[in-house]
Amino acid sequence: MAAAKFISFACIRKESGDLSPRPRYPSMPRYPKGVSVSSDEEKSMQGSEAKALFSVVGMTCSACAGSVEKAVKRLPGIKEAAVDVLNNRAQVMFYPAFVNEETIRETIEDVGFEATLIINDEINEKSSQVCRIRIKGMTCTSCSSTVESALQAVPGVQRAEVALATEEAEVHYDSKFLTYSQILEAVENTGFEALLISTGEDRCKIHLQVDGVRSENSMRIIGNSLQALPGVQDTNFDSELNKISVSYQPDFTGPRNFIEIIESTGSGRYKAKIFPEGGGRDAHREEEIKKYRRSFLWSLVFTVPVFLLSMVFMYIPGIKHGLDTKIVNMLSIGEILRWILSTPVQFVIGRRFYIGSYKALRHGSANMDVLIALGTNAAYFYSVYSVLRAATSPSFESTDFFETSSMLISFILLGKYLEVLAKGKTSEAIEKLMDLTPETATLLTLDSEGNVLNEEEIDSRLIQKNDVMKIIPGAKVACDGFVIWGQSHVNESMITGESRPVAKRKGDVVIGGTLNTNGVLHIKATKVGSESALAQIVRLVESAQLAKAPVQKFADRISKFFVPLVIILSFSTWLAWFLSGKLNGYPKSWIPSSMDSFQLALQFGISVMVIACPCALGLATPTAVMVGTGVGASQGVLIKGGQALESTHKVNCIVFDKTGTLTVGKPVVVNTKLLKNMVLQEFYELVAAAEVNSEHPLAKAIVEYAKKFKDEENPSWPEALDFESITGHGVRAVVRNKEVLVGNKSLMVDHQVHISLEAEEILAEAEGLAQTGILVSINKELAGILAISDPLKPGAREVISILKSMKVRSIVVTGDNWGTAKAIAEEVGIDTVIAEAKPEHKAEKVKELQASGNVVAMVGDGINDSPALVAADVGMAIGAGTDIAVEAADVVLMKSNLEDVITAIDLSRKTFLRIRLNYLWALGYNVLGIPIAAGALFPLTGFRLPPWIAGAAMAASSVSVVCSSLLLKNYKRPKVLDTLEIRGITVE
Repeated sequence: MAAAKFISFACIRKESGDLSPRPRYPSMPRYPKGVSVSSDEEKSMQGSEAKALFSVVGMTCSACAGSVEKAVKRLPGIKEAAVDVLNNRAQVMFYPAFVNEETIRETIEDVGFEATLIINDEINEKSSQVCRIRIKGMTCTSCSSTVESALQAVPGVQRAEVALATEEAEVHYDSKFLTYSQILEAVENTGFEALLISTGEDRCKIHLQVDGVRSENSMRIIGNSLQALPGVQDTNFDSELNKISVSYQPDFTGPRNFIEIIESTGSGRYKAKIFPEGGGRDAHREEEIKKYRRSFLWSLVFTVPVFLLSMVFMYIPGIKHGLDTKIVNMLSIGEILRWILSTPVQFVIGRRFYIGSYKALRHGSANMDVLIALGTNAAYFYSVYSVLRAATSPSFESTDFFETSSMLISFILLGKYLEVLAKGKTSEAIEKLMDLTPETATLLTLDSEGNVLNEEEIDSRLIQKNDVMKIIPGAKVACDGFVIWGQSHVNESMITGESRPVAKRKGDVVIGGTLNTNGVLHIKATKVGSESALAQIVRLVESAQLAKAPVQKFADRISKFFVPLVIILSFSTWLAWFLSGKLNGYPKSWIPSSMDSFQLALQFGISVMVIACPCALGLATPTAVMVGTGVGASQGVLIKGGQALESTHKVNCIVFDKTGTLTVGKPVVVNTKLLKNMVLQEFYELVAAAEVNSEHPLAKAIVEYAKKFKDEENPSWPEALDFESITGHGVRAVVRNKEVLVGNKSLMVDHQVHISLEAEEILAEAEGLAQTGILVSINKELAGILAISDPLKPGAREVISILKSMKVRSIVVTGDNWGTAKAIAEEVGIDTVIAEAKPEHKAEKVKELQASGNVVAMVGDGINDSPALVAADVGMAIGAGTDIAVEAADVVLMKSNLEDVITAIDLSRKTFLRIRLNYLWALGYNVLGIPIAAGALFPLTGFRLPPWIAGAAMAASSVSVVCSSLLLKNYKRPKVLDTLEIRGITVE
């Protein structure tokens, strides 16, 4: 699992300085220049996809892996390439029509590494799929556990998670053996209604409504026209709704193309538009709220008269006389009226509890519906028995409990109504995120010189890749992209949590859903629909809310025997009071005048049965996790579910990477020392010519600095011959017939370059200042030393100090040299330093800390730190930018601020404090309520809990737990972080 997570994580490409659009084709080959193919040929090529796994020897860091990955991806016909530096492997998915394994292997070796083919597989389809299902009818953890167990038992299901709070399930399955319709059937076989929300195939799918279609032949013509478009994978038509669903690749086509093709087919007879969506999360919840409100109001229509007949009118002399009038033997008018009024409540309005009980018992489990059905039936049918006996006896005076059954059902429905109202507020974070995308956007048509020819307002769902959009002041950015004209400030707080507007000018990246404040921008769309950062955040938060916290297992274990235990306690209570009454175990004066010992015992038994509520236990954890993860998302901290929350609140040791985490991550040349007489400009021309071919961050810093000695914006460098990148050491090249070496001391030693005492002193001085020394030799003679510094992030020292006050130990683990690492650690106040560590060594250090009893969090930039991120109890990816879907990390810090490490720990601690309080509420109701309902106070005080009040208490327990979780919405990050902002040291 860890390896899989690492490979997925290593594939994520960070945003680079080059902001020109470079389309990536996830499922289609990149054709060689001059090759043209028909759409039919394209489709046939999709079926001939292959996968090859190579062993790559010689890689030592992420820069090596990046070089290999970049070189392979430049080849035509490459679908995807992932390089695992930890296991020295490269996995390549490609199209044999354009490239073969030998070409890929030779390309890897051209980069400077030895490559060997291990596996070659033909792939016809991706078999692993994910579908999300909405499940109606679950009332407690017993229900969710039943559904989860049923799904896990289905052959082909790899993993299933069912969340009671969201009433949703996420199922990972093998599409070779199973379809999502079979999964829906498995859920419905457990007795619950299942609705498909999405499948893994829906990531690039759009639904269109087509008007004017009169026959299947018309639809077939439209389908064929769409299928002929490049990038269209599948079409599906719903004749009842006149809806056509199109799966497509956004790199090739988009929804506007589909509408244009449909409307041009059939001489303009057909009209197409985005299908009006319904049945989403909001619609489902609104429907559920209306259903419970309607049921509760109808129950009041019958219950209020029953209550008045039983509790009020019996004390009004004239009315009491009329109600006590006998019809048959001892059967009175009042009893007949109460029976008639309570029957619809019991069997029509309360029908849901019978259905729920039947479904649960059919699968060998018992839930809240079972308790309610047993309690209300006991009251109702005893009352029917009592009334019938009175009708057949000239002397038997009946005592009925019709008000008990009807009032019980009414109060429980009120509780469920309040519960769904409160539960809806727990997912407000997702709804707010989903509402960020504007409904409309302004599309620009440009000529070849970039002049605006036309402006058109379109539905934002019709935006396609490479469209140019106009964003006016006060408008929301319609999609992810980059600025091609204009400058402004954009408020990104709704996405990243960053409170201050961020300046945007030509070339800067913008995120869909953010707010443009003061200038007009023209942006080019790069990510639309489900590929956008906002859509990825929503998916991540939704997945987080489905994932169960380990503490949830406590409630799951209790739920298995909770209801049977309550039934046993209820029966035991009735039996104890009944036998005590029969055996004169208590004075006759204890029995109310309107009852006998059996009826008194029955009331106690029913009260015990209905006061015990398994719902509150089941909601204690997931509702708190939902609110906590939602609040985290609004603060720019994405926490991936209950497991991550639970682990984070226990963290007592944090391992920090240096570059890009404690430091800014953008190295700059701060000093140059020449060791021989030469012009500085000539020196940097030679150095830049050698380094311009390297992908290493230090090489890029050197080349960027060298540009200062050139007048032009994009200078050209002398030609470098025999270029060689020596992994972990530096580069070698021949420039202007001179052998140039740029790198560390090891490179110089390996090439017999003498390092003078003066050079050693300069290097030592640079390391003492937390700088990296780069040596340059020309024709085997040391020519100069460059000092490169990666500035410390503002506020880093304060963050480490705050962590110490929270009793969290901090450690630096870096691949940089010891001198630089120690200098940085001293500057921020960290005592423990591990330097010159390869990625696998970082993971080993994390495991050592765990073995010594620490709960370890790893904070890194998410590329070369990924083995350690996976190994740690909590992996925190910092510097994610818009690449939100980070697989290896448990927590994503979207603002790239170190202070959010503190926010993540503090939020998780507050969330788990709330979960403990929720369990205290839930268990407190039962621990205190059951003895009181059983009559523990009755002998001393004469107080007994009527069943309808017990039902109200039971309903209140669920509502109180959800409301307790909702208090987390008031979470404020530690005040000490606000003082950092006031002092102006917040990291940007």
